[in-house]
Amino acid sequence: MGSSNAGSAGRVAPQAGNRLVRILRHRWFDEGDTARALDAAALARLEQQVAASERRHSGEIRLCVEAGLPLSYLWRRAAARERAVALFGKLRVWDTEHNNGVLVYLLLAEHAIEIVADRGLARHVPPAHWTEVLAGMREAFRAGRFEAGLQEAVKAVDAMLAAHFPLAAGAANPNELPDAADLR
Repeated sequence: MGSSNAGSAGRVAPQAGNRLVRILRHRWFDEGDTARALDAAALARLEQQVAASERRHSGEIRLCVEAGLPLSYLWRRAAARERAVALFGKLRVWDTEHNNGVLVYLLLAEHAIEIVADRGLARHVPPAHWTEVLAGMREAFRAGRFEAGLQEAVKAVDAMLAAHFPLAAGAANPNELPDAADLR
């Protein structure tokens, strides 16, 4: 996996006293919660937004929405950041020709938000920028506006990719990764 840079604006993993509560909360969330947070129409709009964005630059944007962490992550008290980095690799976001893939990860059980950018983009964008982007997303998620928060993230990532990896006149992005959100 390529080196990556990430911004983090989620909650910190709970301490030992809250371990059982955290496990129960994550086990309580399932695919139904994901579907309620983002219905089919919202997912289609997000997919269209990612596709439109990728016509402006050579980067790749991948959205991932997960209801709750797997038990193995919960057992070892892993934070959402660790899961986002793992999914960055598993979803092959690191495997783009220009090393400019970006994963936007949402963990519903904790309203945790992560952005993981591959090294091509990370060398151009300071971590403070991602922190700022995530702050806007967090406000939308607190208000239950998951689609709006993800749309804000795609816009922000799009702006960075278009600024640092614009397409040459007449060129096309080969679309190396799926535009649809990965739901877990």
